[in-house]
Amino acid sequence: MAKGRSRRELLERCAALAAQVRAALARLPGGAGDPAVVEALWQAEGLGTLLWALTRIELPPYDRAFDRRRVLAADLEAAQLRDGEELRRAREAARLWHWRARTAALEAGGAVVLPERWRSFAQLVAATAMRGHERGLLPRPLRGDFPAFGTAFRELSPKERSVVHVIAWERHRALNWACGLGASWDDVPTDT
Repeated sequence: MAKGRSRRELLERCAALAAQVRAALARLPGGAGDPAVVEALWQAEGLGTLLWALTRIELPPYDRAFDRRRVLAADLEAAQLRDGEELRRAREAARLWHWRARTAALEAGGAVVLPERWRSFAQLVAATAMRGHERGLLPRPLRGDFPAFGTAFRELSPKERSVVHVIAWERHRALNWACGLGASWDDVPTDT
């Protein structure tokens, strides 16, 4: 695995993300329909995740976004980088949530053929959810699926699925970047 980024690099990235989020917030409510504003507002997930990596905030569940006001108000003075194992585990959890969101999209598209080992997407998801839970990376499965918004992921509305997908992608990217993947923030791999 790549060498993780330094505390200084995380602090610099936090400052850059905070500036983007503040600029987007300043464009509300008029800019609410502007895709660039929406994308910048979602940067609060990356910012919150890096603040978690710096021990300044806790990670909410994957069906709840970070409170933007809270992440923008975080005090970075005493920020300490979490140890590599803790970052790696959080990164793996984010990858699993991102995988679940992508799997739902692939299943809905109907163009993916599962390997013979799996009879259905439901079987694959149930096995992954249970393994992730047993490893301490995921909450207890709900009806053989990742729990979100009080129900099984497969039962989420399209809007709820989209929210979890964006949260998972932003957190996955931030944790991969913090762990040293990608040459820059804009080219961090988020393979699932």
